[in-house]
Amino acid sequence: MFLFNYYCCFADDIENEVIDSNIIETTSNDLSNLNINARSCIVLDRLSKKVLYGKNEYNKVKMASTTKIMTATVILENCNLNQTVEVSKKAAGTGGSRLGLKTGDKITVRDLLYGLLLCSGNDTAVALAETCSGSIAEFSKLMNQKALDLGLYNSHFESPHGLDSDEHYTTAYELALLSDYALKNPTFFNIVSTKSYTVTINGSSKNISNTNELLGNLLGVYGIKTGFTNGANRCLVTACKRDDMDIICVVLGCDTKNFRTQDSIKLIEYTFKNFQYVNIEEKINEEFEKWKQEYINDFYIDKGVYSDLNLNYSNLENTTIPINKSDISLLKININANKFLYAPISKDTVIGHIDVETNDDIIVSVDILTSDTIEKKNFFNYSLEFFKNYSSILNSISDFI
Repeated sequence: MFLFNYYCCFADDIENEVIDSNIIETTSNDLSNLNINARSCIVLDRLSKKVLYGKNEYNKVKMASTTKIMTATVILENCNLNQTVEVSKKAAGTGGSRLGLKTGDKITVRDLLYGLLLCSGNDTAVALAETCSGSIAEFSKLMNQKALDLGLYNSHFESPHGLDSDEHYTTAYELALLSDYALKNPTFFNIVSTKSYTVTINGSSKNISNTNELLGNLLGVYGIKTGFTNGANRCLVTACKRDDMDIICVVLGCDTKNFRTQDSIKLIEYTFKNFQYVNIEEKINEEFEKWKQEYINDFYIDKGVYSDLNLNYSNLENTTIPINKSDISLLKININANKFLYAPISKDTVIGHIDVETNDDIIVSVDILTSDTIEKKNFFNYSLEFFKNYSSILNSISDFI
């Protein structure tokens, strides 16, 4: 049996649990029943931010060392990666998964980040937090502020490493959003996609390996982070891209490493097998143009200086979205608008909406907007209209005579 042998240092506290060598191949070939073991999980499309699969994805849960995604994000946005750090006694004494730092060791912030994200060093997490903010407590404030900035309102951080704490939690959904944000940083991306790396401590080299069992072993996987604590159980955040589809898969609270790996593979393979991108903008444009040709003359603008009405619709957040292949033929576009309007009408006034549905679920909705400003008639307009009508009547009488 082949073992995933990660020498030097590890992300998980328990490393006597090995992964079945055939797990990737056997799981990839059998998707007859997802039967997910994880307490909560999600598959998020990075392009549209659409949830493609979810299980308790909005529940607050512990997330173990996947916390370090936020730790690295804060460090990358606040620190000089070339700065040399002297490791404190507190950092060197931090338990759990470790890079193996000792008090007084000299190492750069960049190499600490590799130790943080590849072998999940809790000692590197504390060293980074102290370098950035002076203490874990102050660094946690930065983490929580970043969470608020990103709209992660159901996440709270009390440490840079993710060891169990009652007030340290996130949701699968928000962890996926955080991961999507973090991966946009090229340095973060490069680190989590690295299989092995050599750090320098006190001028001496030390080889470390990435604990992500799917990196380099499952097609398209390019990161990002493993995790384990007794409270969180086994956790894994995975980024995977095949062709033009780019997803993030999060599994939290798996009972074993095998389940963690199996769940991730099942969700990834299920997604790429069942979803494809559809250009929803093209479909909306086609139906909207047909609708306007049929109904544009039915609009009436009470007291408007003119009755011609030009319409468009609000911008789509994403012109292309992933849709389950079995649902594509069921797509319906429903267009509804108020056809009796009162002047004045400002440009971009909402008069209706366009809903894209499948299986009775609205997957996209946009507003129908007026393209022009239509003023309300005043005394001059009514007078001009009267004289035009009067002149027309006189001409008609003259022609009759």
